[in-house]
Amino acid sequence: MSAPAPPARRLRIAVLNRHFGYRFGGAERYAAAVVEELAARHEVHVFAQEIEHAFPGVTYHRISRPMAKPRWINQLWFAFETWRQTRRGFDVVHSHENTWHGDVQTVHVRPFKVGLFHGRHGFRRGLKWLSLWTSPRLMTYWCLEAARFRLRSHKHIVATSDQVMTETLQAYPDTAACMHVIAPGVNLPTAQASQPESRQQLGLPQTVPMALFVGNDYAKKGLGTLLEALAKVPALHVAVVGNGQQIASFQKRALQLAVTDRVHFLGSLPDVTPAYCAADLLVHPTTEDTYAMVVLEAMAYGLPVIVSGLPYCGIAADLTSDLEVLVLDDPWDAHALAIQIQRLVSNPQLRHQLQTAGRQFACERSWLSVSQQYDALMLIETKQPRGFGRPLQDR
Repeated sequence: MSAPAPPARRLRIAVLNRHFGYRFGGAERYAAAVVEELAARHEVHVFAQEIEHAFPGVTYHRISRPMAKPRWINQLWFAFETWRQTRRGFDVVHSHENTWHGDVQTVHVRPFKVGLFHGRHGFRRGLKWLSLWTSPRLMTYWCLEAARFRLRSHKHIVATSDQVMTETLQAYPDTAACMHVIAPGVNLPTAQASQPESRQQLGLPQTVPMALFVGNDYAKKGLGTLLEALAKVPALHVAVVGNGQQIASFQKRALQLAVTDRVHFLGSLPDVTPAYCAADLLVHPTTEDTYAMVVLEAMAYGLPVIVSGLPYCGIAADLTSDLEVLVLDDPWDAHALAIQIQRLVSNPQLRHQLQTAGRQFACERSWLSVSQQYDALMLIETKQPRGFGRPLQDR
């Protein structure tokens, strides 16, 4: 199906995201990439507390943060301040956060309501209800989310994967009429540094097979399993990109497994491009990912990928095992992961097949197409009666 044509009108759009920039995580990279595309056709204003992003045509508004912790108070403060600053003067408010305002609400993760009660029955479920009613923190998240999904005639809710849509409808079935799925896209690299240059830039060894791991939550994204698998695959090295605060505990685990000299912690990188260029494959044994943009990005750079299957990773729903990727059925099974890694390391034909099919998969998913889908929603929105007294801007 061809992408919808962009709207003829230039809109004034407010985008809400507490942390705005590519370094913070998948949801933030999604928001930043969509903003960059929309800025070519609209007047875009970003409202955030942390901003590590600069793009021509985008106006940035820093929201104050009187207290970073407790987090739930800051979340409530951000919702109130962005409501106050965007309730007038914008054609569309696009929120990536739990806020009660926003004409377009993009949902990146499992709803809080589902996570609170998931897998709990009987007495354990009753305890969760008790903790909810006695905890200001939990009640704040509950109420913010309920307000976020409250129906209005001109509201659109966007899930970033089929898995997120399913879980959102499980928690809030009334939202089905205004629910859409717009999966992440990717920008195909044009000019790439060579592997030797990239390894030299990152301080990585030159002549060894190199797997790449990217994730801010090392435990949730499966680094523990990868380290255990590494002990079973001689000669393989791993470059780890992500939150530097978690390095120390996983260095200890690498020491216990006697793989310290083959694990290279690079910390959080402002641009992951050199890491993609330096690696031979991406390993993503995640235990919880609603989509996993890192998988799509790695395929765009021509890396063969090993990734967890459903229900652990949302992108797996769109991929065929042994065609575009190798799928790991159990992200805690280090032995099975080691076997899949060894298959890739020792089989050039399999690597080439995954590289070719994976890059083709990525080529069919551009951020331009993603932004055009948002254009279509925003065009519908501006034809509807307004909420919160925001007048349309004649531009």
